[in-house]
Amino acid sequence: MTRAAEVLHVTHGAVSRQIRQLEEQLSVSLFRREGRGLLLTPEGEMLRASTSQAFDQLEQACVQLKRRASDAPILLSCSGSFLARWFIPRLDKLQTQCPGLKLHLTASEEVQWPLASGVDAALRFAEPPWPNDAQVIDLAPELMGPVMKPGLLGSEIAPSPDRVHSLPLLHTESRLQAWPLWFGAKGLATTGIRHDQVFEHLNYMLEAALVGLGVAIAPAYLVEEDLRAGRLVAPWGFIETPARLGLWISPGENRPVIGKLIEWLKAELVQNP
Repeated sequence: MTRAAEVLHVTHGAVSRQIRQLEEQLSVSLFRREGRGLLLTPEGEMLRASTSQAFDQLEQACVQLKRRASDAPILLSCSGSFLARWFIPRLDKLQTQCPGLKLHLTASEEVQWPLASGVDAALRFAEPPWPNDAQVIDLAPELMGPVMKPGLLGSEIAPSPDRVHSLPLLHTESRLQAWPLWFGAKGLATTGIRHDQVFEHLNYMLEAALVGLGVAIAPAYLVEEDLRAGRLVAPWGFIETPARLGLWISPGENRPVIGKLIEWLKAELVQNP
């Protein structure tokens, strides 16, 4: 009660009166005394859980409103791999093509909803259906395929997909289902897939592929520069997975700068599939 009074800048007695009035209105006891302190009753715990979520959403909405009223940059969240391998190499192009768009980038590996406090938008690969209260702009399909250092297959021009069985398979902990998904799409048996090397992060797996330690399974968007430069090859192409790349924004978000970001992302993803 004392801490609540300090936060609300009212007296201890004012908080106590409000609690009593709330208990009378709800016809339940929200607190019980234990020694010199107070503990929540089961009814109080139930109310605390629901109101905490509501207050979090209210705080997030207030943060968003303050950011809209200011000239603050858009805080965009995406995975560390997508940030390093796709977005950062294009920042100069974004600034040239959208000079009025101020953008701050932050790395997060979680598909988090509601968005973290202060985050305006998030780029995520995730499978539909989306949360009912989320506004998700569908940007592009996820394309996944094996990539390796040139020469790992010798001089073969058009190797059969089952040749992958003869190569060391590289995995990442966050997408252990990627290889079975690709094997199934190619009509190969999904049982007995070897786990020759499992990496904590996708970037580590791709670095291992770049030095010839094996064949990695990776999203096309994250290896397109390596493929273009000839550092990696994708002899069997890429398959479309159930996941989609989407821009997750709060419901009702309609700032023109967000619209510019969406237009640029769509154009860039189509241009660089």
